[in-house]
Formats: sequence, C-alpha cells, structure tokens
Amino acid sequence: MSTLATKLHDAVGVRVEFDDAMMHVDLLDGRRISVPLEWFPKLSRATPEQRRNWRWIGGGIGIHWEDLDEDVSIEGLLKG
Repeated sequence: MSTLATKLHDAVGVRVEFDDAMMHVDLLDGRRISVPLEWFPKLSRATPEQRRNWRWIGGGIGIHWEDLDEDVSIEGLLKG
C-alpha cells in the first residue's frame, strides 16, 4: 500500500470549525484540512447553528449533520 493510501485510510478527525466561507477539520495527526463551503451546497446554505450541530461517525473518519442529512468523509476531504 502506498504511503498516501495509508495516510488517507488512517485519517481521523478531532475538531471541526467554520468561518464564513470555509470548513476547517483538524486531524489526529496534526494536519488541518480547509475546504470551501461552496463544495457542499447543504452546508453553504445552512445556518451557523445547523453547521455546529454535527457528530463524528465511524470513530472520526466522517462527519454527520443530522439536521441537514449530510455526511462528509475525511478521506474525501483529503482527496478533494
């Protein structure tokens, strides 16, 4: 398995933050992923309160927003 594949597979989120235009996800290994909210139409249209109402899924390999019926994988963010 390549080093990149191992890093993608082992990526676990520990924190999620938003600003007006971006979602920021901190990983257990110290990396930070920042992606534009416009990549996720449901999140970009959501209220700040709805964005804050998330939970980890799969032990931190994904993020789920119940109010928005939206799931985002850490691996998908890294491939983005």
